[in-house]
Amino acid sequence: MISAAVALLGALVYGSADFFGGRAASRLRSIVVTAVAALSGLVALAVTQPFLGGVWTAADAMWGVLAGIVGVVAVALLYACLAIGPMSILSPLTAVVSAIAPMLWGLIVNGEALAPIGYAGLGIALVAVVLVGFLPGATVVRPRLRGVLMAVGAGAAIGAFLIVIDQTSEASGLIPLVASRATSTVVTAIIVALLAFSAVRRGAPARSVFDVAGPRLGATPTGHADLEHAAGHANAGPAASAAHVSSRRAWWLAIVCGVTDAAANTLMLVALRAGDLSIVSALTALYPAGTILLAAVVLRERVAPVQWTGLALALAAGGMLALA
Repeated sequence: MISAAVALLGALVYGSADFFGGRAASRLRSIVVTAVAALSGLVALAVTQPFLGGVWTAADAMWGVLAGIVGVVAVALLYACLAIGPMSILSPLTAVVSAIAPMLWGLIVNGEALAPIGYAGLGIALVAVVLVGFLPGATVVRPRLRGVLMAVGAGAAIGAFLIVIDQTSEASGLIPLVASRATSTVVTAIIVALLAFSAVRRGAPARSVFDVAGPRLGATPTGHADLEHAAGHANAGPAASAAHVSSRRAWWLAIVCGVTDAAANTLMLVALRAGDLSIVSALTALYPAGTILLAAVVLRERVAPVQWTGLALALAAGGMLALA
């Protein structure tokens, strides 16, 4: 099935966006990275949309706006749960829930039916999600109930984004994504403006809100995060620890994050319109694979054996789901 191949490619592109966002968030505040990425992604989608065509309807536009709101909620819950920690548990939990929620929606609500190999592929994909999202070397700490609930909420919100976008008509083209990204741009810009206003009232310069505050988390407007590479994980090689992100480079990385994320959203939309929500959601949740591979190439980070296993299972799951 062509949709499975497109969805798996989209997951790798999502992971690349998270990598760029994570690098940017090592120098800039996470919400600032999210706002810049939302704006650059909006520009990319707005420029591309006329070439691909699409019929504007109020219903499709409203679905897009709702998707944008859901994406912002996902980011907020993600930041909140990861600030509580531990990331090594809550990050994979978020990814698994983000796959299961739309998967169940597709199978139960949409009535999607797969061949036996497809159901087996879904199970293997979920195992792969946990393994590729594993943070090697992280200290295992029992998570708090509040953190678990927020992680589940973040995953459900990411999954809801897929469900909402899946409601749009094929004739709409990229219009729902443009509406979604416009919504997230406005909301995140308002948040940054409020933070700047608060800083000025405290006597600090407005630009102080750009600086890193709290956990160094990367982000994309749809709620994914690169947790390892923003903070310089212990598993990183010498090149990673030596790599320094200047302020100017961080802004460019945030812009690239948004454009790459917009490309991933487009691939996800194509996959949804060509195939089943349950399959697309399972493969999209494998986005950490893209982050891992890009970090290995660019930063020369070591890929842990458990992550190699996850990558192998991801490929196997993709092949099985393509045959479903």
